[in-house]
Amino acid sequence: MSEKLLELAAHIEARQPDCVIATSVANGELEVTVSPEALPTFTEFLKSDATCEFTTLTDLTAVDYPGRDRRFDMVYLFLSMTQNQRIRVKAQVHESALVPTITDVFPSANWFEREVFDMYGILFSGHPDLRRILTDYGFRGHPLRKDFPTTGYVELRYDETEKRVVYEPVSLTQDYRQFDFMSPWEGAEYILPGDEKKGA
Repeated sequence: MSEKLLELAAHIEARQPDCVIATSVANGELEVTVSPEALPTFTEFLKSDATCEFTTLTDLTAVDYPGRDRRFDMVYLFLSMTQNQRIRVKAQVHESALVPTITDVFPSANWFEREVFDMYGILFSGHPDLRRILTDYGFRGHPLRKDFPTTGYVELRYDETEKRVVYEPVSLTQDYRQFDFMSPWEGAEYILPGDEKKGA
């Protein structure tokens, strides 16, 4: 299987030298790293090339690396039913960069890209309808970024007196982020059933 993937990687590198930055085969999967600007051209090639025929976009997401200059990895997963192969395409992007949409090549990318925009704040140029899809329109921040607070910024609840949903700043009754990492049994003064037999 890895030989077939290596052949496929060589074919892709030979046909798309301007797009491909690197290829690797690991755990029975081919991974291709490309420049973000090349995504529409490269995905069109993957879909239409007779050797590839990756006609199904199975997923599109992002990964956050806050300490990196190019903070995000865009990750695209494709399936070729005719070749019975999968490929993962990655592109590293800056936090403020515009990523070209691939909705012209794969219309199913529409909602995937909206989800990535909503959860990570990555903007897609040329997208037909780039707006939030999972969070509220007034939502602040992007929940899957690693610097997003686990509590969020606001909470909403239904107010009986006002007969509407109200937004309020998050206020915690306890500082639950303080952990002592101690087992509940360490230092405990409990006498459990059967402990009296220990000394006998």
